[in-house]
Parts: sequence; structure tokens; C-alpha cells
Amino acid sequence: MQKTILNPETLAPPRGYSNAILTQGGRVLFLAGQTGMDATGKIANPFDLIDQFHKTLENMQTVLRQAGGSMTDIVKLTIYVTDKRAYHAQRSRIGEVYREYFGKYFPAMTLIEVKGLYDQNAMIEIEGIAVIP
Repeated sequence: MQKTILNPETLAPPRGYSNAILTQGGRVLFLAGQTGMDATGKIANPFDLIDQFHKTLENMQTVLRQAGGSMTDIVKLTIYVTDKRAYHAQRSRIGEVYREYFGKYFPAMTLIEVKGLYDQNAMIEIEGIAVIP
């Protein structure tokens, strides 16, 4: 099975990983964990979960578009947060941002609280699997 590595030029260059791997046979896209990192490699707003969530989804959308897909092609999301209480406290605003990218579409999702994330100042990281038609 042929695999294509995707690293959009508008995202920070990955170090030691790929942003996504697209299989040609099954058109399955494996999205690496994305954070609220801007193109310079810095977390866009180190203290704002909503801004980071928005930038994270924007980064995911960039990768999906390069693969010829859209956010509603995602079938599974795993969301890692450093503070689930903060996530729950802001779930209404998170929902608003979510609907900007997904509308009323809801893939299978898992939320996991972690002690920390690889990217310093990241409060959220999301990885996913998409099936591109």
C-alpha cells in the first residue's frame, strides 16, 4: 500500500514526525496531533484555551484540505487537554468554535486529560483519523 506524507507549508515544519499520512488504497488519513501552533512554531496564545482550540482545528483543516478532504471526513478524534475542568468550564464556547469547523457533524471522540503536552504552553492537542471519499 502506498503512503503519502503530508506537511503543509503553511504549518510549522514538523520535527521528527509528519503532520499526516495518507494511504492511497483506502484513502485513510492519519492526522498527527495538532496544537494551536502558528507557522513560526509558537503556540498562538499560551494562556487561552479557546484560541488554541480554534488554531488547532484550523491546522487540522489545512492538512485535510491538502489531502483533498474536509473536516466532516474525520471519523475519530482524540482530544488531549492539560486541564479538563477548564475544558468543561468553557464547553459552550468550545462548542461554538467546533461548529465553525464541523457544523452538526460529530465523529467518534475521546477526551483525555494529560499532565503535559510536548509543545510548551499547549493546553490542547488533537489527533484524528479521516476517510477521504
